Amino acid sequence: MTQPTLPNLPKPELTSTPDLSTLMQCTRADFGAKIVTLFEDVPLELECGTLLSSVQVAYHDYGKPAERAFLVCHALTGSSAAHLWWWELFEVGSLLDPVEAYTVCSSVLGSCVGTSGALEFGNLPITIGDMVRVQRELLEHLGVTRVSVLGGSMGGMQVLEWVRAFPEMLEKAAIIAAPQKQTVWSRGFNVVARALITEDPAWNGGHYLEQPRGLALARMLGMLTYRSPESLEAEQSGPSKVKQNQSAIESYLEYQAKKLLERFDAQCYLLLVNAMDAFDVPDAALEHNTVPTLVVGISSDVRYPAANCLELAAKLPHSEYWEMDSPYGHDAFLVEMNALERRMRAFFRG
Repeated sequence: MTQPTLPNLPKPELTSTPDLSTLMQCTRADFGAKIVTLFEDVPLELECGTLLSSVQVAYHDYGKPAERAFLVCHALTGSSAAHLWWWELFEVGSLLDPVEAYTVCSSVLGSCVGTSGALEFGNLPITIGDMVRVQRELLEHLGVTRVSVLGGSMGGMQVLEWVRAFPEMLEKAAIIAAPQKQTVWSRGFNVVARALITEDPAWNGGHYLEQPRGLALARMLGMLTYRSPESLEAEQSGPSKVKQNQSAIESYLEYQAKKLLERFDAQCYLLLVNAMDAFDVPDAALEHNTVPTLVVGISSDVRYPAANCLELAAKLPHSEYWEMDSPYGHDAFLVEMNALERRMRAFFRG
């Protein structure tokens, strides 16, 4: 399928040599995001107790503004430009077709993609719950009163927090490739990722002028968990096609690392990873769910195995479970969009 043609939605052209002074400028301008300042009169109280005033939020919206909307929640290094990473969902006749639905996606609190984050307030601990309360404030600002929420990975964590915290606003929800709480397995990878960043001499205690190489190494580690062993074997075996005397997997990982260095920030990465590691919705919070919820597992996911998602669905009343049969691992929800879109369209429109 081809990407849909959407008005006034430029593709990003990010600088290849990011630093702290230019990163915010290029992401806020080139993703075509709208910017709004929230919590000007009443500050946002973070779960850690700190008050934040005048929180800047970057968002995209698609379609004619309405009181009923879809909210898309993005993953760890995603952005509000959902049409760039989930484009098949916006095609004509698809779930988020702008002619048929009003959709909002905002960059999360703590990110470096337009919304206030570590570049503004440092390493304050934030939570998935803090992110969701900012999203709720944005929807109220836009006049949305009823919402259906969907997202994968860290985005799925946000959806589950919406189900827990604000069920009165929800019509339906789709939690994709996300657990009830951060797993020890995934937390272990994040321990290594943090060490790679903070033990890099260029990190300099967080006082760096260029992104530390440790962020690139953390991305390489993460990429190995976002795909399945089978898909890497099929796609990245043998010698590199782009660089002599290098294996295909080495070129692939270096390419993914370079791309992240060009568009993301190490301190924001740590802030969001910490929020994921702290995520934990207790069983008691699930028992009284009334929101119709689709829980999606991915058959080859090694980051959040399908068994984690099935366990969540079993504990969540008014939920149904669907397992996406795919060889692409955790990232299948970004790769095999067509199959996922069809299943979600049947759920949300059913």
